[in-house]
Order: sequence, then structure tokens, then C-alpha cells
Amino acid sequence: MEQNAFAQPGNSRDARDLHDIPSVEVISRAAVMLLSAAAERLGLADADPDNSPHRDLDEARRLITALAGLITASAEYLGLHAAPLRDGLQSLQKAFREASAVPDAPGQGPGEKYTGPVA
Repeated sequence: MEQNAFAQPGNSRDARDLHDIPSVEVISRAAVMLLSAAAERLGLADADPDNSPHRDLDEARRLITALAGLITASAEYLGLHAAPLRDGLQSLQKAFREASAVPDAPGQGPGEKYTGPVA
């Protein structure tokens, strides 16, 4: 029997078979993981993002671009979940622009090839 990729042998958490998890939930979980990781790389989890030891704009760019691709490609399947995920993505894109010493040209920021320019 195929186990959830996150389940560990002996783990006391309820493990669900992958075929029991709706695709919308899998996509949403992946998006939330990308959102959280990008926020960490932007330093947004720290009181002073500019001096966060976790800040890595190159990594944040990759995560934001992956998130934009996922949300854009799956928007039709996400239904009510699409709008809040797009809002979160746009917030990260704006935070990235603010954090950059030399902001990207409009349409050239992370994920903007999928979302279009973010103002």
C-alpha cells in the first residue's frame, strides 16, 4: 500500500494514502509550503527582515517563481483557494521588489513571466 510521502514508519500521526488526498489539497499544500519557504528566505519571519540570518534573495526568487508557475497552472482547479494564494504570491512579489537593492524591471521580477508585472 502506497503511503503518504510525509509519513514516517512508526509515526503516530494519521497517515493517509496518497490516493485518498484530493488533488486540490495536494496543490494547496505545495503552494503553502512554497509561500512559507519564500517568506522565510525574504526574512519576513524575523522582527528585522533586513538583518535576518535567513534572508537569501536568490533562493526567494526561485521559490516565488515556482509558486507563480504552480498557481497559474492550477488556478482553474483551485476554485475558492485560488484568490488567497494569488494574494499571498503578490505580497511576496512586492516584498521581494522592496528587499532588492536594484529592483527588477517591470515584468522581470520573480514569477512575473507567469503572472504579469506586479505593481
